[in-house]
Amino acid sequence: MELLRLADQTDDDLDRLYAVPSSPWLRVNMISTVDGAATGPDGRSGGINNVADKRVFDTLRRLCDCVVVGAGTAREEGYQDASKPLVLVSRRAEVPPGLRDAPSGSVLMATCAAAERLDETRELLGADHVLVQGGHRVDLAGLRHALTERGFASMLAEGGPHLLRDLLAEGVVDELDATVVPRLLAGEHPRITDGPPVDVALRLTLLLEDHGTLLARWLT
Repeated sequence: MELLRLADQTDDDLDRLYAVPSSPWLRVNMISTVDGAATGPDGRSGGINNVADKRVFDTLRRLCDCVVVGAGTAREEGYQDASKPLVLVSRRAEVPPGLRDAPSGSVLMATCAAAERLDETRELLGADHVLVQGGHRVDLAGLRHALTERGFASMLAEGGPHLLRDLLAEGVVDELDATVVPRLLAGEHPRITDGPPVDVALRLTLLLEDHGTLLARWLT
């Protein structure tokens, strides 16, 4: 395990430190406070991120082939950047308003056959960009395989907590990149995982530090 100061690392250094060891590879990037809050007072993860987290966030975005995110999280966090293919995961097949006008092919929907907005989303995004995986819930193992088949060898998931829990439960996560910011919030905030219990062992391979912010790379 390497312990390094983030300030000493160039962007090329970060690209090397976060390079995927094999493909296909699915990693998840999450942030929380010291007491486990995954959102700030505004109810968004953006309410607790900082410059250090943004550097690693940008690195992971730079290295990935696509970004996988829950449609609810994309809506709550105000996702609009589709510079990398954005794969929305939704049991309802609902595209958030901020992404409905994205360029064709930049947004994909991963959903299930029973999704109530399936036909509407096929018309909006194009049938080729709607991935039906499973009957009444999204088959995440099937989704990983489908994305790999499309040439997305390096997949970056950005939550939210329900999606991370489900990805872990289905055994499709290779890596967790977890930022802990030096803040305490108390109150009622979600953790980085939410849902029925899972028990996944992790191995720490990298720890970066920047003014109290800890950025860890964990492998499953």
